[in-house]
Amino acid sequence: MSVTHHHIPDSMLAAYAAGNLPHAFSVVVATHVSMCAISRAALGAHQAVGGAVLETQDAVPVSEGLKCDLLARLDDPIDLPAAPAPRDGIYPGPVVEALKGRAPKWKRLGMGVCQDILFADKEGSLRLLYIPPEQAVPDHGHNGLEMTLVLQGSFSDETGQFGVGDVEIADESLEHTPIADPGEPCICLAATDAPLRFRALTPRLLQPLFRI
Repeated sequence: MSVTHHHIPDSMLAAYAAGNLPHAFSVVVATHVSMCAISRAALGAHQAVGGAVLETQDAVPVSEGLKCDLLARLDDPIDLPAAPAPRDGIYPGPVVEALKGRAPKWKRLGMGVCQDILFADKEGSLRLLYIPPEQAVPDHGHNGLEMTLVLQGSFSDETGQFGVGDVEIADESLEHTPIADPGEPCICLAATDAPLRFRALTPRLLQPLFRI
């Protein structure tokens, strides 16, 4: 079993516990938490603090009509939440849910690197990345936040090495060239809230086509 060295920051766990993260980032956090006992315990602590804060809030009076309506609906049938999606190979439950029951649909980006866009809206995008062993992703910076979670293999860049379960948090201050380590292909789950900033001309020209 792999040991996680790079965890989700406390501030982001707190935002996730409060329901304040965009969907793409929430999926990455949920996936990491499902893989990492340390972050899972930290999230539980944030959720406990949130519950304690709610208990200290002043009660808000409600109308008699609203109270009667709520009591009348107690016998209504309810839809129970679905059980968490089971793990499928290297893909934890949150990724299985994001895939919606299908296998990854890899689309080539060049040099053997592939992606599968799982979700995209005005707040950000979520994708799977496939990087062959010893292959580099083009040197790039960031116009916003990027979270990259390793599901298989590992990669290294200017900030260190990231293995299964590790998360790299990149912002506008980081320019890097991630390279998949020797061995098995590196497969990552990545969320961004803004387009990347490439130095080389070819990636910049292809960027609108690849939606990265």
